[in-house]
Amino acid sequence: MFLGELISLFVALSWTATALFAEVGSKRMGSLPFNTIRMTMSLCFLVLTLWLVMGVPYPRYADGGTWGWLLLSGVVGYVIGDYCLMQGYIHIGSRFGQLFMTLSAPTAALTGRILLGEQMRPIAILGMVVTLSGIALSILSKSDDSEHHGLHFKLPAKGIFFAAMAGICQGFGLVLSKMGLQHYDAALTALNISQDAVFEGALLPLPVSICVPFAATTIRAYIGLAGFFLSLMLFSKDGLAKLRSAVRDRKAMWCVFASTIFGPFIGVTAAILFHQKVTVREVIGAVISVVGVCLFFV
Repeated sequence: MFLGELISLFVALSWTATALFAEVGSKRMGSLPFNTIRMTMSLCFLVLTLWLVMGVPYPRYADGGTWGWLLLSGVVGYVIGDYCLMQGYIHIGSRFGQLFMTLSAPTAALTGRILLGEQMRPIAILGMVVTLSGIALSILSKSDDSEHHGLHFKLPAKGIFFAAMAGICQGFGLVLSKMGLQHYDAALTALNISQDAVFEGALLPLPVSICVPFAATTIRAYIGLAGFFLSLMLFSKDGLAKLRSAVRDRKAMWCVFASTIFGPFIGVTAAILFHQKVTVREVIGAVISVVGVCLFFV
């Protein structure tokens, strides 16, 4: 009866667990090695899934337009977005890092308006204002210094930049993914393959409508892995050595694995795990940001 709501709650809890594991893993091995290994694991799981549900280990019937838009989405959402998110975790922690991810909703709304011509209702604009207000309430504080009055950031500017960019890239990447999925649906329709059909040779016969998102994510993961590995080789000194060292770090590898599969067991919060004090002001700011995001779906 409440299947949709339960799935949404599970996804939210899973992302929370992922953020906690990602913060630990990225701080231990660095953001580029962490993302390179995580994308490798993700791609292995996705390829296996496609083999089960599509009968082949690659996105079946995806045309050039599908690949183009989804690869671009992967660059924005995975390579740039995930790199910024891990850097944000390193500088300001997962608690504040996830707060900035609420920027993805207003970014998606604006990008959808520009690229897809989607209408923005007045309540969506209100949602943007509320979301930004919640973030500002959480990261700004009054100065106690008698010589410096007014508000100031209580977080490192570098962490705020990376976390904000992560949320923006997430929203932009979602719209690009939507464009890729539209091309994928058109390619399947041209082949007279309905959304309720089952792929021939599939070991796990599921409707096309369920399989296509896995295929789209696989395409994004290809460019994600390539982008992170290339970045590691070009911008990190002794990239291979760092990668080998990261693989030997058992605790960090468990964090990579857990963050990859969205750890189903969530029994600890950020405040307990990292012994961080959560202020009333931060809680109110987070609630306001979430309320702002909810207004986009009213």
